[in-house]
Amino acid sequence: MRDLSAPAECAAVVKADAYGLGMVAVAPALARAGCKTFFVATLGEAEELRGLLAGATIYVLAGLLEGAAPVCRRLGLRPVLNSADEIEEWATFSKSARARLPAAIHIDSGMNRLGLSTAEVEAVAGAKNPWNAFELALVMSHLACSDEPDHAKNEVQRKIFDALRAKLPKAAASLANSAGILLGRAYHYDLVRPGIALYGGKASRAAASRFAHVVQLTGRVLQVRDVPPGETVGYGATRTLIRHSRIAVLSVGYADGVFRALSVADNREGLQVHFGSHPAPLIGRVSMDLITVDVTDVPRELARRGAWVELIGTHVAAHEFAAHAGTIDYEVLTNLGTRAVRRYVGG
Repeated sequence: MRDLSAPAECAAVVKADAYGLGMVAVAPALARAGCKTFFVATLGEAEELRGLLAGATIYVLAGLLEGAAPVCRRLGLRPVLNSADEIEEWATFSKSARARLPAAIHIDSGMNRLGLSTAEVEAVAGAKNPWNAFELALVMSHLACSDEPDHAKNEVQRKIFDALRAKLPKAAASLANSAGILLGRAYHYDLVRPGIALYGGKASRAAASRFAHVVQLTGRVLQVRDVPPGETVGYGATRTLIRHSRIAVLSVGYADGVFRALSVADNREGLQVHFGSHPAPLIGRVSMDLITVDVTDVPRELARRGAWVELIGTHVAAHEFAAHAGTIDYEVLTNLGTRAVRRYVGG
């Protein structure tokens, strides 16, 4: 991501516990790779990150909650100010602290989520007091459709961003998330904010993922059983076997982030797990702690009690896993359960 976006600075988004992978391990690894600026969602996440990286620049995307300014100053955090009220509160606090404290301003360029509207930008642009009171370190916005490179809204938002930021005091600019970086240099500005791409996700719908797999999710076989044709598997008896089958029961379920939506009833094909290079289809309903897979065609020495089975990894990427559940890889990673033992390799 750094090479794709140079000469813009490449920051890192580590919100939601580094997209479910563990900020305690991920953020220091990114810092060792040269990352100096980090984005989190909440003040609690920012406080945890500050404990890990004393010298990092940390932006809080949720903005300035009422009364949170003293905490931001104490921890050296930069709130992303999302409204005129937040700008006024940060300016007032900075004045009282007799310090030009840094912050970012978020412009809503058409997503209609967080950020200053066009009217708010025009209202605050002419005011003198706020801009003398604090340091405007960054002006940013967020793209709604960057994962669709040909979507007309991308260019519309970029032009709105340019027009509105020109009304504010001069500052570094940031627009691109992971997919936005892939849209090209016009979207890079001074700083880019990759998230999902850092974790091996598929940033763009238009092409195969350009990023290496980062996550491998494995489950363990508790039991292998022989089941005759005509028998059913799992809750609701939704899957009836049409041949003599060997069924492996894995110690993983929706409490671990294997969505119930991955359940496979009769006459349907779903997710395939892998015993080495051998695929095995998930069958029946996903329950809280268990799933069942058909290992009839898997060598017995591989499909055995105690064996480890790949659910996400070299054979099935997180976005493919997500597609079977009707969701996206962001949700897959952030829903990996706390029961899973996390093992960090090569850190």
